[in-house]
Amino acid sequence: MQKNPPLILLFLIGLSIQHINGQLGFCGGNSGNPIFTETFGTGLRDGPPLPPGTTTYTYVDGGPEQPNDGNYTISSRTNYFDWFDTTDHTPGDVNGKALIVNADFVPGEFFRRTIDGLCENTSYEFSSWLLNLLPSSTACPNGGIPINVRFQIWDDTDSILLASGDTGDIRGTSSPIWLQYGLVFKTEPGQTSVILKMLNNGAGGCGNDLAIDDIVFKSCGDFIEVTDAQNESFTAICEDQTPSSVTLTANPDFSVFGSHFYQWQESTDAINWLDIPGQTNPIFVTPALNATRYYRVKVAEDLVNVSNAFCNVISDVFEILIVPLPNAPVISGDTVFCENENRSISAEVPENVTVNWYDSPIGGNLLLAGNPVFEPETSGFFYAEARSTLTSCISIGRTEIEVVIFEAPELMDEEIELCEGESVVLSADFQNATFLWSTGEASESISIQEPGIYTVQVTNAQSCSNTKTIVVKQIDAPTIEEILSNDQNIVVRVVNEGAFEFSLNGTFYNESPIFESIEGGRYTIYVRGDASCPPLTQEYLHIVIPKFFTPNGDNFNDTFKPQGVEFAVQYEISIFNRFGKLIVRSKNPDFSWDGSFNGHPLPASDYWYSIRLDEGNLKGHLTLKR
Repeated sequence: MQKNPPLILLFLIGLSIQHINGQLGFCGGNSGNPIFTETFGTGLRDGPPLPPGTTTYTYVDGGPEQPNDGNYTISSRTNYFDWFDTTDHTPGDVNGKALIVNADFVPGEFFRRTIDGLCENTSYEFSSWLLNLLPSSTACPNGGIPINVRFQIWDDTDSILLASGDTGDIRGTSSPIWLQYGLVFKTEPGQTSVILKMLNNGAGGCGNDLAIDDIVFKSCGDFIEVTDAQNESFTAICEDQTPSSVTLTANPDFSVFGSHFYQWQESTDAINWLDIPGQTNPIFVTPALNATRYYRVKVAEDLVNVSNAFCNVISDVFEILIVPLPNAPVISGDTVFCENENRSISAEVPENVTVNWYDSPIGGNLLLAGNPVFEPETSGFFYAEARSTLTSCISIGRTEIEVVIFEAPELMDEEIELCEGESVVLSADFQNATFLWSTGEASESISIQEPGIYTVQVTNAQSCSNTKTIVVKQIDAPTIEEILSNDQNIVVRVVNEGAFEFSLNGTFYNESPIFESIEGGRYTIYVRGDASCPPLTQEYLHIVIPKFFTPNGDNFNDTFKPQGVEFAVQYEISIFNRFGKLIVRSKNPDFSWDGSFNGHPLPASDYWYSIRLDEGNLKGHLTLKR
């Protein structure tokens, strides 16, 4: 089954394509400018075919035709058969193309290209990007035949193999992945051309379909670092220390070159470079400098190649920066503060300049280093000095600034208790100021009747403000459920719970709600929850009714006489025998009964009473004992 097209240049647009290095080898040091690049072009129209002799495969127009086994095309699309639909590898291409190869059934060479313009006796790196076009989800057995390419570099006579390497099996993946492979080789003396060959190590069929893009040849050499006497790769010199000279050293890493030939260069803008006549040693002493300069060195393995951009490598750039003396800082913003607010002073300085703060115009104590923002703690004079972050350059003078810090009102937050149903006065406790309460009032004190959180902003004559918070908590008052008489005791019952106290005179309180052995009469009951709050009061008529009496003439408990009824506005008492017969009825508050009926003593027994009062009726029984 035919399916996969030849290699194509895949353009990186919306699809996510991963790039990783394959096996073989790459230049371990520095790389020069590319001497040869093949990206296969751009455009929606396929082709053109490779020049004669470049490949033994047959070109097909990838538009109406599919690149079958042994065919290739050059196209901006890859979605033939069931292949990936993706872009070429070249960064920045629009409709970029790649070489698309559908491997022949017979393994062997499928690409050959002569590379001219090389430098003799020079190390080079060849590299190319490959992509397996067949997804791992293919219906082909075992995920399809993997691509496996051998790269070879031959001399221009096609008789001496300079370098060779195999990619190994590159199997299909779930998404398109470009892989980069490379070879490092060295030209012989007098050699300026090589032949690049690509061979299929496997046969075509269901798989072995690949795309190739971005074939590059570039010189390969050592990585060169330029350092000064302090082993730094950059230096900055203050302009008041100029003219100054710097000794530079070129340090190759010996990763590629066996020998080194040098040519130092100078630039004023790090863009345009000029060779420095006679400076061909690894150590270079700059002239005495008054302005910024940039230096680098060209390095080649053969003297004849030093001046050829395609044959040498270039070091990192060493910058010698001449730093002008910074101007004294410009201080902006407020310098009058209240003690309880953010007290930041900002000094304006250019990039690569910071600020040191002192307490004296000359010398003095360093208060803060390396910060353009200063927060003074006290009133006084302060001095800002500009300092370069690149070198030791400092401003000729310091900027003076006077700071005035006013005191803010000292206020103490409070918690206040509010008696239920009462009002309380809240005070700012501060004089000679303006006030603004959270209630909107503007007086020094306010009266409130509700619990809550209240604030007052106090502003003094220097316009410094502070805020006082007063938390008002309500003290719950007791609620009397009922008051009742139990023999000679008065019992008070309250609805709510709390640490309540009880009193019969409003002076002496106790925690018990029971008043014992109290004579009958009219009383005022006091109940309070807090000594600072007014007590709850209620009038109560306490009636004490004897449970029995003994009319035996001993002058002790001889009559039945209720206590306290004399304080009632309305009063009537009725006494009945056990059969409900009325024995006696009276409205006399001074009433007493001697246990007789119509002048005759009644027998010992239980009798019933009913007392009507303005506060209500009382009923019960009593015992007459003989």
